[in-house]
Amino acid sequence: MSALQSIIEQLRGQRRDLGSSYWIPGLWVDFESSAAQQHNPYDFYSERLHAILASDPQPLITGAGGGEWTRHAITYNLFPRFTTAFDHNQSGQLEWVNNDGWRETGSLLKSIAILPYIHSMGFNTVHLLPINSIGIDGRKGTLGSPYATRNPYTLDENLGEPTIPDVHLLFAGFCEAAHRLGMRVVMEFAFRVAAKDSDWVAEHPDWFYWIREDTPDRKTGTRDTRTFGSPLWSGETLGEIYWKVESGQRQHLPPPPPSYQAMYTHPPRPDQIHKEGHQWIGTLDNGLRVKIPGAFTDWPPEDVQQPWTDATYLRLYQHPEFNYMAYNTLRMYDERFANPANQIHDLWNALIGVIPHYQDHFGIDGVMLDMGHALPHDLLQGIMQAARAKNPDFAFWGEDFAITEQNRQLGYNAVMGHLFFDLHQPEHMQGFIDSIARWSPGITYFVAPENHNTPRAATRMNALGFCHQALLYMVALPGMPFVSSGFELYETHPINTGLGFSAEAVAKYPTHKLPLFSDRALDWTRQGNMVGAVRYAMHLRHHYGDLLTNPDPQTIKPGSSNNPNVLVFTRTNRERTLAFVFNMTMYDHQSGEAELYASDSVAVGKWGFEGVARLSERLSIHVELGGGHSMMFEATPLRQL
Repeated sequence: MSALQSIIEQLRGQRRDLGSSYWIPGLWVDFESSAAQQHNPYDFYSERLHAILASDPQPLITGAGGGEWTRHAITYNLFPRFTTAFDHNQSGQLEWVNNDGWRETGSLLKSIAILPYIHSMGFNTVHLLPINSIGIDGRKGTLGSPYATRNPYTLDENLGEPTIPDVHLLFAGFCEAAHRLGMRVVMEFAFRVAAKDSDWVAEHPDWFYWIREDTPDRKTGTRDTRTFGSPLWSGETLGEIYWKVESGQRQHLPPPPPSYQAMYTHPPRPDQIHKEGHQWIGTLDNGLRVKIPGAFTDWPPEDVQQPWTDATYLRLYQHPEFNYMAYNTLRMYDERFANPANQIHDLWNALIGVIPHYQDHFGIDGVMLDMGHALPHDLLQGIMQAARAKNPDFAFWGEDFAITEQNRQLGYNAVMGHLFFDLHQPEHMQGFIDSIARWSPGITYFVAPENHNTPRAATRMNALGFCHQALLYMVALPGMPFVSSGFELYETHPINTGLGFSAEAVAKYPTHKLPLFSDRALDWTRQGNMVGAVRYAMHLRHHYGDLLTNPDPQTIKPGSSNNPNVLVFTRTNRERTLAFVFNMTMYDHQSGEAELYASDSVAVGKWGFEGVARLSERLSIHVELGGGHSMMFEATPLRQL
């Protein structure tokens, strides 16, 4: 029996009337309505899953092999426990489980139910933020960070529903439903870190770093060497570190001060550890009590933020002179430390086996590696080879801001890139378009105005104009359109304050207010959203896909204008020419000539302009653009009319 059928039968078998009303966002029901609708959840979910199961299977996107279907991916970023959270009984508060036994934080059952909604907007790939089981020791917020993984082989039990608690069955149903709808599934893993109370500690304490139990954590902004945090460096040593790292040297990198190294102990044996509450405590042969320290930002080395309370770095190598966490043991690996003789082979094998486990049990199509560029090269290659031995077309995406051919050579099909930081800065976009018109970056990159660590697109200057410009960039550029859930709802509340936030913004959003750590819901029923705009943008991307997904610089022609505030470029091949025009000021009206690379043609408006414009002898279009306005035209030669 398929996973979907099993879930449907369990829902039907448990069907009952509820004591109170159960409300569902209208968008989940008909993909159009804003208002919530009242349904019996047993009926709604069983009927929705049955409709998916009864539908004709849709084809998955394909490519040249080796995960290159990625080039045609149009991706929706789903964080299940947040994306599908909703106040179903309209009590005014988000209950983990309401009185009728239904979860109001997000679940995998609800994530299956919204797949048709996601599909209706034109997405063919779903990227999931981590959904693995989460640690409790030092937990941030009310639900904990999804990156504090208790066990990468198990799923977060809080993603089940009380009526169907089996999260592995639900995830199997999720993957089955996504594939039936023609959508690929990409999971995310953070392989460098684990929860401080990881399941692995009990049998493998040597996979972790340990320090004296009586060592207090350092407070943010202080430099007390008696407290634990990232190593404290002198200015002279910092200069040497940067010089050696930037020149590519990995031999005899400066170690942390002796006082810092002295905090660490050798790992206790399995028979020497026990839990006190949720914390692992070890007792060494000499009676010294030890604990697992929190991780910290390992680069740049002068970072002095407080240690993370919930996660620690895995100890990938063992060497008596390198028994500490620092830049030269966590990322810029010293060659004396990081060699095959020092590998902790059982840990490496456990990490290498994670992705094949999800391939075997759920049929996932790809993985985003959080900080994959900081993994040892041999470990990264082992992870990739094991996955592609099972599925040669398995895709790997990297959380790397650099869009380089080097990442392709490492085995990645796509990288996050830097457009999250650039789409709202027009001068950066002009430079980027000029660069990709000269040479191909060699790898697919995300085209998106936000991710789970950045400010929301709807908080930028002239938010509506900017969000529509971002959608048109997703249409136009030969990267991967990537939408974080909530973008289409005009969501302004950040998921996390990791990148690009002021100190004031960080203070405004402590962990108990951030969905990355705590219970919170999107405003699914707000009046006015961008679902229709997203749907139309992705329709354009599909319709002109052969041209728009082609990264060949010959298909990208920077245009020009007599107005420096107007950005112009075209995408062109033998069959067609598409012109894109952007007002690079968010508030001021701009007008001018958009000069294009096109033959004697008429320009048919496809975005931001209705109608037809005749190109003049200078092959230009006169444009009038309000603040943040953008346009797309298809240039059709007169001889074809």
